[in-house]
Order: sequence, then C-alpha cells, then structure tokens
Amino acid sequence: MTYTRLGDTGLEVSRLCLGCMNFGSGEPWMMGDRDASVDLIHEALDLGINFLDTANVYSAGESEEIVGDAVASADRDELVLATKVYFDMHDGPNGGGLSRKHILDQAEASLDRLDTDYIDLYQIHRWDDDTPIEETLAALDHLVESGRVRYIGASTMTAYRFTKALYTSDVEDYSRFTCMQPEYNAVDRHEEANLLPVCAGEGVGVIPWSPLAGGFLTGKYERDSQPEAGLRADADEYTADRFTEENWAVLDAVRAVAAERAATPAQVALAWLLHRDVVDAPIIGPRTSEHLRENAGAVGVDLTDAEVARIAEPKTPRWPAPGKD
Repeated sequence: MTYTRLGDTGLEVSRLCLGCMNFGSGEPWMMGDRDASVDLIHEALDLGINFLDTANVYSAGESEEIVGDAVASADRDELVLATKVYFDMHDGPNGGGLSRKHILDQAEASLDRLDTDYIDLYQIHRWDDDTPIEETLAALDHLVESGRVRYIGASTMTAYRFTKALYTSDVEDYSRFTCMQPEYNAVDRHEEANLLPVCAGEGVGVIPWSPLAGGFLTGKYERDSQPEAGLRADADEYTADRFTEENWAVLDAVRAVAAERAATPAQVALAWLLHRDVVDAPIIGPRTSEHLRENAGAVGVDLTDAEVARIAEPKTPRWPAPGKD
C-alpha cells in the first residue's frame, strides 16, 4: 500500500479508503454477517489500508459498531476513522439535519458506537437547506476545538454551496472543510465541472464514493443481459440506470486496457481515478476477501496518460467551437 496527504493537510492516508456501508444488514446487498465483516476489515488493515469511512445512518449505526469492534485491537494512532452526519436517525423532531443539536448529539453517538475518543474525519453527509451554514460550521468547529474531531469534511453538494461553506469558515474563523466526498468514476464525471475544480483550487482532499460505479466498472454486467439475482443492479435502480451505450463504451475501453495490462477491469477503473491529480483515495466497498485484494492491486497499476485518455474519451465533453450554436 502507498500513502498520501489528504488535501493540503499533513494527515497521511492510504491511497484506498475502505468504505464500510456494506458492513451491516440494512439492505439485501450488504454483507449481513458481522463476524465476516470484522474479518474483512482486519484483512484490509493487514494490507496497509489505514483509512476507513462509515456513517451513522449506515444500517442505523450497525456499520459504526462493526468498525469499532474491528479496530479495537489496531494501532489507533495509525488509523484514520471517518464517519458522517445528516440523515434521519430517529422519527420526530431533531432526528436529522445539520443543526447544532443534531450534530453534537450524533457525534457523541458515533463516538460510542466506534468505541473511540475521537473521530479523525467528521463529514456532513449532505447540505441542509433548513439550517444556516454558520450554525453547522460553528458546531463542527466546537467539536474540533474540544478534541472530539480532528478534521471536518463534506459530501455531495453543489460547487456554490461548498464554496460558500469554505469562505464562511474563512470569514468567521471556523475550522475549514479539508475533504470532499463526491461521486466520481470513469462513467460518472459530472463533478469535473462542479466540485473538483473547487477542491483543486482550495487544497481540499477528494475521496470519491462509488469509484466502480456500483459495480458496473468491474465488468460483471453484460449488454442486453438481466443482472443476476443478488447483484446490486438487480435491486438498485440507480446502478441499473448506468446501463447506457456511452457507459458501455467506457467499459469496453477499461476491459481492453485491463486485458493488455494483465489486470482486471476493477483494477484499471481504480487506477484511472488514482491517476487524477485531484483524487487522494477512492472509497472501495468490497464484500469479499477476493474483491478486497483485487481492489488493493490497483495501487500497483500505473496507467499511462494515453491509457487514461483512452478510457476517458467516450465521455469527454465536446464543446461547440467558438461562434457555433
């Protein structure tokens, strides 16, 4: 495993982050088996992955509990534990959002489930239209100042909102977001015109979620074939919606490069992200030891600029020439 600094911070993280949404029983495609989940986390740690990302809402806290159990015997000083807050955790008032009350209450609940004294990276899972960003940032700043949180981050929002949050922190002297977690992969590239330029310009680390497009870029699906029962696209409409001709063309390029490299499509798709200067650590979500080791192998696949362009070409925007409609 290799390591990098998260954005402009001094925090050292592995080039792959272990996504922990699969650890729990909230959805049919999740692992379900708690012992198997703990074993997989231990294997990831053994491979040198020191960066784990979860959220309070994943299986209603079950994922955080599993992560806490798994890392209890690890060297906490080397680990970077990340979790998130925003979505409803209970019915009724103050069950979700980014109010000071909800953030502080949920930070304590996450600390308990993770069985740790501090969270390395505490992220807002979404933007909250009903809470002033100043209130949210003040609550997060309090967690940093009190030592309960080391760094703060955000996920999935418009460039305007993220920029507003960064500049509000500057004006009010609050802790600044040091990390952004956007959806980004070789077929989902909308953030190249939205959040990624902001992150590059502001020194913000980028840890993309869904780096394999919900499994599409692993090559396990085929054109004109119904997804097999048990695969994510069989139960997840969002994943199935990626089955477009343009995306199949990207996958064809990924498969071709993989064949030439004696690698797998998943490794090439992850290597494509690792080649992007703005990306620090894609968030992988393996459910088996085989998939974990396959993903980890991507760190050793050093694509050429020509190979990166070849994969990008089917989805590279083609803007009209100046003066043309």
